[in-house]
Amino acid sequence: MATTVENLPSAEHERPIGFGRLKRKEDARFIRGQGRYLDDIRLPGMLHGAILRSPFAHARIVSIDTSRALAHPDVAAVMTAKDLETLGLAWMPTISYDTQAVLAGDKVRFQGQEVAFVIATNEYSARDALALIEVEYDPLPPVVNARRALDPDAPIIRDDKPGKTDNLATPTWEAGDEDATERVFADADVVATRDVMYQRVHPSPIETCGIIADFNPQTGQLDIYNGNQAPHVHRTAYAHVAGLAEHKIRIMCNDIGGGFGNKVPIYPGYVCAIVASLVLHKPVKWMEDRSENLISTGFARDYLMRGEIAATRDGKILAVRTNVLADHGAFNGTAAPVKYPAGFFGVFTGSYDLEAAYCHMTAVYTNKAPGGVAYACSFRITEAVYLVERMVDVLARELDMDPAELRLRNLIRPEQFPYTTKTGWVYDSGEYERALRLSMETAGYEDLRKEQAERRARGELMGIGLSFFTEAVGAGPRKDMDILGLGMADGCELTVHPTGKAVVRLSVQTQGQGHETTFAQIVAEELGIPPADIEVVHGDTDQTPFGLGTYGSRSTPVSGAAAAMVARKVRDKARIIASGMLEVSVADLEWEKGAFQVKGDPTRSVTIQDVAMRAYGAGDLPEGVEGGLQAEVCYNPENLTYPFGAYICVVDVDPGTGAVKVRKFVAIDDCGTRINEMIIEGQVHGGLTDGVGMALMEMIAFDEDGNCLSASLMDYLIPTALEVPDWQTGHTVTPSPHHPIGAKGIGESATVGSPPAVVNAIVDALAPFGIRHADMPLTPSRVWDAMQGHPLPPV
Repeated sequence: MATTVENLPSAEHERPIGFGRLKRKEDARFIRGQGRYLDDIRLPGMLHGAILRSPFAHARIVSIDTSRALAHPDVAAVMTAKDLETLGLAWMPTISYDTQAVLAGDKVRFQGQEVAFVIATNEYSARDALALIEVEYDPLPPVVNARRALDPDAPIIRDDKPGKTDNLATPTWEAGDEDATERVFADADVVATRDVMYQRVHPSPIETCGIIADFNPQTGQLDIYNGNQAPHVHRTAYAHVAGLAEHKIRIMCNDIGGGFGNKVPIYPGYVCAIVASLVLHKPVKWMEDRSENLISTGFARDYLMRGEIAATRDGKILAVRTNVLADHGAFNGTAAPVKYPAGFFGVFTGSYDLEAAYCHMTAVYTNKAPGGVAYACSFRITEAVYLVERMVDVLARELDMDPAELRLRNLIRPEQFPYTTKTGWVYDSGEYERALRLSMETAGYEDLRKEQAERRARGELMGIGLSFFTEAVGAGPRKDMDILGLGMADGCELTVHPTGKAVVRLSVQTQGQGHETTFAQIVAEELGIPPADIEVVHGDTDQTPFGLGTYGSRSTPVSGAAAAMVARKVRDKARIIASGMLEVSVADLEWEKGAFQVKGDPTRSVTIQDVAMRAYGAGDLPEGVEGGLQAEVCYNPENLTYPFGAYICVVDVDPGTGAVKVRKFVAIDDCGTRINEMIIEGQVHGGLTDGVGMALMEMIAFDEDGNCLSASLMDYLIPTALEVPDWQTGHTVTPSPHHPIGAKGIGESATVGSPPAVVNAIVDALAPFGIRHADMPLTPSRVWDAMQGHPLPPV
């Protein structure tokens, strides 16, 4: 018997016109398997590429023989560095103004580096032909330890750079006042110091990286299908690299199976596929496998940090100081605004009212894959928050003070906003104490401490960890921030058609965040058009305005603001048209969501749909008003936005095995104005899971020869529903005063705040063993080592 499934409408409260809980518009196609991802695309006559990768972390290339591969009946071509040199494309720029070999010619600098590119009629033959390429290597000593990279006798990794005599990847960077900080530390009652490591981790999106390049020699048009997070930036970069005009390059992103920063960079495989299509005049597809993604694409973190914190005996935090050693891998592919080589690490002062702060950072090359992307961390803010929140807990132990009480004594107060930190960041708004007290109330903090005391008396290991964080998201403003010289502003276009249906065109690119719903709701809030009647267009450079893309939680703070502003421009024009329709002055009109009405006489009104029809219809419009109902803006934020949150984690540690169970997690977030509760909850749940993974299991590890030991999901562990608790979430609302709708962004908050909460909880659980710090990932074996008195950093 057939089952009938009724397609019932959502409840009224789930169909808001504007902000509110609304089921994601895009999910209808996803849950039906109708999403269109890169690997779903098949073009007529399409060829397939595969990359031969180096088995060595550091080696000279003596010779490459491709003759056997070229003899394969299905192989169309094989590309090496020599072929690219003839085209002037052997090296490409990174987004940090470094250079990176497209295919290795002189030597390989990390295991997995691209050496040759095979193009064949199908993906299987392309991969088979890789085994037919013979490469002779002369192995060199690898540098896989960032500290070793600074040794005077360390092998020089980037000897391609004329005159290079060291392994420094960037000039040293500093923030804050070194002398003032030194004076505060000299006079402090208490100083605590710790070496803190944030291990190398990987975004590992469910869909790996890939591209289809399709060059038409008759028209000179290059069409690119590619799941990337910044299509307009990629188009400009390709225009420079390939020598084509930007209007002759079209990038179409379609649906993307996750990004997390991994799909911000331009990878050598992209350039190889484009070159192959330009030369062969056929579409060429390259799609990496999981191992390639893990060993060669943009990683995150890999920071060694020495933290120092100074305070009075009664718990007033006075200053924070840190010295950072950053491992950038073989090429500097860090994703950050150009003026900020350490990203936004300058917010390492945290959420506290300090007298002084200072940071010194050194970045080095090593024989590891390049990267440094923002894995849901807002340009190194995860590292900054992890450092300061670990140091606050270290200080609390030193003072024998409850870590919650220490934080409450030092949080920035509401009346201090806008607050300028000692490193120059201007926090926009916040009610920090309210958020922390709400998290404590939600968790039942006092009862948890009583339970912990009882359990410890029985020999059980229960830990309670807190973290409080402030993010800096929404890059620009363009006067201070750019990527490859492109100012970090975003465009947005809006058209309301005669029937009142609308199309909004964005410059940001979703990878699963729910843009098609969120941006429809922003426009709906401003115009009163139901979200179902608003189409959101993104990811196609021929159909969208220029902008800098999606990363660093900038979609809502920047493009969300642009969407609100462009809707207001349309509404302003609609008001003028409505005044003519109602034969009153503009000043005599009131706006009620979706309609203009005459002040004092609400029976005389016109809807936005009525106005749209008049804007395109017959008859005169008010003087000076052109037909149609559309507008465009380019929004340049005046400042970043600063979401914040207070998290509490409860763990149980098995004293026999060292296994950690996250029993309870409370997350209180403040992202300013909340557009869609359901989407916010999804973002927070995902970020918390990310954070638990980094704290407990995720790490890209290497042996002393530079072999990557985390080249599959059997070795690089990612948390599942079995490893995480049922999340308890809550919120406060402190709108951003300079954002058009007060929104601050939420996409990366949970990933920023959760790792220190988990680690603080584990260290708290191990307090009976005298443990004051242990580095991530806190796997059972590493926790066990700590319990035996050997809390060593991971290798």
